[in-house]
Amino acid sequence: MRSMEFKMERQGLLNIGDKVTVTEGELPGFYYYTIDPSLAMSGNYTLRERLKAREGTVVDIQENPRGFYVTVDFITE
Repeated sequence: MRSMEFKMERQGLLNIGDKVTVTEGELPGFYYYTIDPSLAMSGNYTLRERLKAREGTVVDIQENPRGFYVTVDFITE
């Protein structure tokens, strides 16, 4: 199991228990992930930290002064 955090700009786009899919994007030397369809975005990860799974479940949503943060659990092989 692997947990990842995503930043969501607006409240109510996702709910705890939602099944989500992610799309991988690539930058020079880094990878990032977007919850489809562009609901939330992860930070940057190195090649070693690259996500192998593409489907997960929302397990937590937190609000702080910087925005909404969604935690997604992925089942890894």
